[in-house]
Amino acid sequence: MQQPIVHTYSLGELYTERKEKGDPSLPILTVSIHAGVSEGELDEDKLGKKVKRIADKTQYKTARKGDLVFNMMRAWQGAIGVVRSDGLVSPAYIVAKPNEKIWPEYMDYCMKTPRMIHAIHRQSYGVTDFRLRLYWDSFTPITCQLPTLPEQQKIAAILSTQDKVIELKEKLLAQKQQQKKYLMQQLLTGKKRLPGFDRKWNYVKANEIFKSIVDKSHDGKLEVLSSTQDKGIVPRSQVDIDIKYNENSLSTYKKVCEGDFVISLRSFQGGIEYSNYAGIVSPAYTVLRAIVKIDNGYYKQFFKSSNYIKRLNVAVYGIRDGKQISYDDFGQIKIPVPPIEEQREVAKVLSTADHEIDLLQKSIEAEKQKKKALMQLLLTGKVRVKI
Repeated sequence: MQQPIVHTYSLGELYTERKEKGDPSLPILTVSIHAGVSEGELDEDKLGKKVKRIADKTQYKTARKGDLVFNMMRAWQGAIGVVRSDGLVSPAYIVAKPNEKIWPEYMDYCMKTPRMIHAIHRQSYGVTDFRLRLYWDSFTPITCQLPTLPEQQKIAAILSTQDKVIELKEKLLAQKQQQKKYLMQQLLTGKKRLPGFDRKWNYVKANEIFKSIVDKSHDGKLEVLSSTQDKGIVPRSQVDIDIKYNENSLSTYKKVCEGDFVISLRSFQGGIEYSNYAGIVSPAYTVLRAIVKIDNGYYKQFFKSSNYIKRLNVAVYGIRDGKQISYDDFGQIKIPVPPIEEQREVAKVLSTADHEIDLLQKSIEAEKQKKKALMQLLLTGKVRVKI
């Protein structure tokens, strides 16, 4: 059976502008680039600092279920979406009421495709990107291709199912991360002990376990390493941002061996990173090496714990954007020294938790890529669904 023909419409043929005064009984909705239109009113603490709510709700615009709403100033970035339940939106937003040709959930996905975002960007007016505005008169000429209503419904259902898969895995990830945080709080402080361990922990100054290493016995041709918040110490080739450095100065860089710890004392970032690589780091970093027998995996976890970060913050001085800590101050902080066997077992437990989180994060990314591929195939007509 031949598939129904896909029709091309302008958005002005599919939508009329809704200019309904705000109903004070309705919740205030938000439109974000990543999440689209919120399903209800967000708590104040979840709003950005720049978001100020108007006390008089009648100054808002009413948006009905199925309406398309977009932020005129950020539509070109993807701040556009379909309303799931009646609510109020900022007077700076435009509300578009759909006609009978549209299945709203389908349009929610359609408006987020690269082609539509590009068209919105092209139709927005302003001297620079940050001043771009998408007005109603420039919104209506944008065109889109629509299959029949039943096919729109089927496509929306397929993509919605994929969204639910992602949502469930993201909830599981949040649970795993919370469990890991709890384990760190318990196992790295001695509040909870693993079976078979009951010996008392020692607490000593950090400089009794670690010493600062300034090793420049290299020719400057070793891998240059950088400290990152999410990946730890990695080669600069794995860092997303473009870091400029003078290759002629590499001879002044400090040598790092696999298993060393690295901290930036000048630009304090809130922790000490562990290196799985051998290489060299900027002289701005302090390289720490254990002078007694320890399990590096244990202290890799310990230096990332919230309890230790709080203690490290006490030793920090300097202005907000230029926090510093001296090596001497770091060395005076007391840290736990459990028996080496217990260090190893705690590290195994936490490492297993990290592995589970990493696998789940990769699975979520794979599901997001699958959704992206489905959108590319289904919303462009490259693949048609049976109805």
